[in-house]
Amino acid sequence: VLSVVDFSVIRHAWHFSKSDFYAIAMTIMLTLLLGVEAGVASGIIASIILHLYHTSRPHVAEIGLLPNGEHFRNVNHYKVETIPEITSLRIDESLLFSNANYIEEYIDSLVNKRPKTQHIILHCGAINTIDLSALEMLEALNTRLLQSNIQLHFSEVKIPVKHLLDKARFFDRLGGELFLSQYEAYEALSKRYR
Repeated sequence: VLSVVDFSVIRHAWHFSKSDFYAIAMTIMLTLLLGVEAGVASGIIASIILHLYHTSRPHVAEIGLLPNGEHFRNVNHYKVETIPEITSLRIDESLLFSNANYIEEYIDSLVNKRPKTQHIILHCGAINTIDLSALEMLEALNTRLLQSNIQLHFSEVKIPVKHLLDKARFFDRLGGELFLSQYEAYEALSKRYR
């Protein structure tokens, strides 16, 4: 069996992603101990669990405007323009049951830390789909933000996601606006504070 194990894949996984390494190591160990079927099944289950784990805590970046341009980048990695009353967030994952609570808590925590916030713009360029749990989270979040006099805005929403939100009549109840681009949203809202 050892002759068919490709150790270069294991070494590559160790350097690339520790979670992938552990999934591969577990699959190999269970294959050796319990047989091929159990090993392959454990590998599939481990992959599903890892996928759910990664989607449950998506990367959320606060973004700002790069000087002399129309591009937005992470405030932690670039020198960008921001305005205290406007918080721009980019969610780098689809909105699903597995991450709805995490995103809601993330935004609530951010609002609590920033009493000057009057607008939150969600840059949705990386969101490919949305499920019912995430829709309910967005509706509750929108309502709570409105009660705190904060408007929730959306930018760069993909057509399939827009169709889902239109079906639910979400934009009819949205406290803020739907913008075609992040730059358009930022420019429209920042004029009030310059």
